[in-house]
Amino acid sequence: MSLFKARDWWSTVLGEKEEFDQGCLCLADVDNSGNGQDKIIVGSFMGYLRIFNPHAVKTGDGPQAEDLLLEVQLRDPVLQVEVGKFVSGTEMLHLAVLHSRKLCVYSVSGTLGNVEHGNQYQIKLMYEHHLQRTACNMTYGPFGGIKGRDLICIQSMDGMLMVFEQESYAFGRFLPGSLLPGPLAYSPRTDSFITVSSCRQVESYKYQVLAFATDADKKQETEQQKLGSGKRLVVDWTLNIGEQALDICIIPFNQSASSVFVLGERNFFCLKDNGQIRFMKKLDCSPSCFLPYCSVSEGTINTLIGNHNHMLHVYQDVTLKWATQLPHVPVAVRVGSLHDLKGVIVTLSDDGHLQCSYLGTDPSLFQAPKVESRELNYDELDVELKELQRIIKDVKSQGVWPMTEREEDLKVFAVVSSSLDSVSQATNIEVGTDSVPSITVKITLQNRVVLQKVKLSVYVQPPLVLTCDQFTFDFAVPDMTSVAAFSVYLKKNYIPSELEGNAVVSYSRPTDRNPDGIPRVIQCKFRLPLKLICLPGQPSKTASQKLTIDTNKSPVSLPILFPDFASHSDDDQINVMGFRLLGGSRVTLLASRTSQRYRIQSEQFEDLWLITNELILRLLEYFEKQGIKDFACSFSGCIPLQEYFELIDHHFELRINGEKLEELLSERAVQFRAIQRRLLTRFRDKTPAPLQHLDTLLDGTYKQVIALADAVEENQDRLLQSSAGLRSATHLLILLVRLWQKLSADQTAILEAAFLPLQEDTQELGWEETVDAAIAHLLKTCLSKSSKEQALSLSSQLTIPKDTSRLKKHITLLCDRLAKGGRLCLSTDAAAPQALVMPGGCTPIPESDTEERSPEESAELFTNHKHLIAETPVPEVAALQGVLE
Repeated sequence: MSLFKARDWWSTVLGEKEEFDQGCLCLADVDNSGNGQDKIIVGSFMGYLRIFNPHAVKTGDGPQAEDLLLEVQLRDPVLQVEVGKFVSGTEMLHLAVLHSRKLCVYSVSGTLGNVEHGNQYQIKLMYEHHLQRTACNMTYGPFGGIKGRDLICIQSMDGMLMVFEQESYAFGRFLPGSLLPGPLAYSPRTDSFITVSSCRQVESYKYQVLAFATDADKKQETEQQKLGSGKRLVVDWTLNIGEQALDICIIPFNQSASSVFVLGERNFFCLKDNGQIRFMKKLDCSPSCFLPYCSVSEGTINTLIGNHNHMLHVYQDVTLKWATQLPHVPVAVRVGSLHDLKGVIVTLSDDGHLQCSYLGTDPSLFQAPKVESRELNYDELDVELKELQRIIKDVKSQGVWPMTEREEDLKVFAVVSSSLDSVSQATNIEVGTDSVPSITVKITLQNRVVLQKVKLSVYVQPPLVLTCDQFTFDFAVPDMTSVAAFSVYLKKNYIPSELEGNAVVSYSRPTDRNPDGIPRVIQCKFRLPLKLICLPGQPSKTASQKLTIDTNKSPVSLPILFPDFASHSDDDQINVMGFRLLGGSRVTLLASRTSQRYRIQSEQFEDLWLITNELILRLLEYFEKQGIKDFACSFSGCIPLQEYFELIDHHFELRINGEKLEELLSERAVQFRAIQRRLLTRFRDKTPAPLQHLDTLLDGTYKQVIALADAVEENQDRLLQSSAGLRSATHLLILLVRLWQKLSADQTAILEAAFLPLQEDTQELGWEETVDAAIAHLLKTCLSKSSKEQALSLSSQLTIPKDTSRLKKHITLLCDRLAKGGRLCLSTDAAAPQALVMPGGCTPIPESDTEERSPEESAELFTNHKHLIAETPVPEVAALQGVLE
């Protein structure tokens, strides 16, 4: 143990994830008990106000419940707390709480308890002032030499001093040249307010000068004072310290003078009443807070300075007298009397560590034991070494622990509610006039052993959002069950590419060899219902995009497959069903009466994906319940590459537009800063020169910057929507290729890995170049024509392409080689022969002919499917078209 650590007398941690600053701590006899004992008042940015009366605790014991006298949650963040004589007609102490837009004064009182729970404390609002400007900090004192009461002065964020004479507002003054607010203090001896301006100089203003200056309700009026209208606000004295100040404190030096202490970023200064420097000290570490107080030595003052190295230094003038270590970085420090113990140091950190400590040393009572010399038995050591090596080998062979045991450490289950929420949890939605529903999902976690750092993260595809996506759990004992509930809803006016969600749990399991635990991850997927983003709608007779799915079983009635979308009024329409997506698009599903086909049609290609996927999933589930295991779906049309390429071009165009807009925004920002520098030079010139319309140019450039920033944001939103549509179309394309070529699950996974990269689009790396590199790798490995192609090397650097022609050509070649019998695999040695034609609907294309064609010409061989229903003379076509007639 270090000899110079602060001795912990009492400590506690305030709340969870709360934040504090230097104005959030105050020590005073706020309940007017009269026994000379201070209470600790703490306010937080989360709006909590706490009052403590700590008692000494034994070593190892935590704070007692009776130490907390009062805890209330105010509606607004607490910026500063002070105690003084703030109520007229009495000299009792009251508590002033400063919020961003309000000043409240409370009385704190206690009621003698009649039971073992002790006394009861409560606060009562005496009065409050609603502020017209956002507050920064405040100070108080007997302004103007008034006796028996304290006035309050609040500094706003735009540099206005607002003086309140207890229950009434007195006046407000703007400090001249104010840009950013600094620390503020009041000197009773000189009746002055002292602050540090953004010019990095200490400024002093007399209260009488502030009081008799012209009232300023607007900042522009302070500029009029320079022209001679009214009393001008003149600074009493200034001192340039060359750095920004963290805090100001004023301490009486003797009966005839006081000292102004200013804590800077690298130095702390002691000034006389007239602004002259008494002394200054250069600090070795970056300070975080300070507190000057009177010294027992005549003519000197002690100063406590906390820094970011967890240290608290005690200076007597400029001499370091003591250094002690703290367990946290203090942002506020106070000294008070707690339970007849005078001089207790109270420190508060920004994350809520409150500690009462005292200075001192603990003697070291440890004595090293004598080392007993003994002879080593090398034979026994050799046997022990071999045994340890065997244990290490066994552990390496089976992992850190057996696989079965690891899987049982934590079980995760996801349950999606069978019905939508009765009261929708959707907020800040952008879906138009539709009422957006939400659905509740519950994630259940069951642990078998003790686990540490358990964190649950939930992910869904945008624009689906969650009411809460992060959860933490404490599995301190085995066999616990915890449930996390949240709601999912659609936020924007386009549909997601998937309805699947993923719950990922990360945790650490402690072992004998590793008490901190070994990190592990387990995940659980869940599927959201279609009715979350879709409503029943009227079927459409015409549509530009159509798909036909073939099956090997008789068609199933659509109301049976989709009971949640069935309309009881249209019982005769059992072979047609309409869907209306929340984004506004309509999708129509038709079942043939005579053949084993289903048709899905819509105006937009990407909107077909969710309904098509839902149809196949529900068909598989239906026939599985019927005990039929040989049900299969197939696709005999042509792959719709042309529609897919249009979506790729639109997505790529938005990426190019975003890049151009950002470059133009960067140019306008550089121009804006250059004009600002020119204007600043003109304004600082002692001989003013004409502005030469620089102000007009600045205003025009500013409007251009704002317009370009809005355009960048709008383009980013459109790019996100286009990415979701492209992802939906990619899912649909992979599904059709799988049904067309009857791909296995492994081959489908390879296609998904190539077409659906995990990273999001950025200007440095986007979807087009990533997918192009993946498809080119497949064409040069498992789908290559010869070993010559396998020897070709790919570019090691991915950059945004000039256009999408290369990508479209590679996608066309991929489909062509799959049609010729190509087999997807990860091994380069398993390239399948290209001569055999797989069962499907595409005629083999000569390789040389394909490579000579443009991507658009090649794609026509795969994109005639949307006219297939109308042009193919099969009996069931008439039935499909007659459903809606």
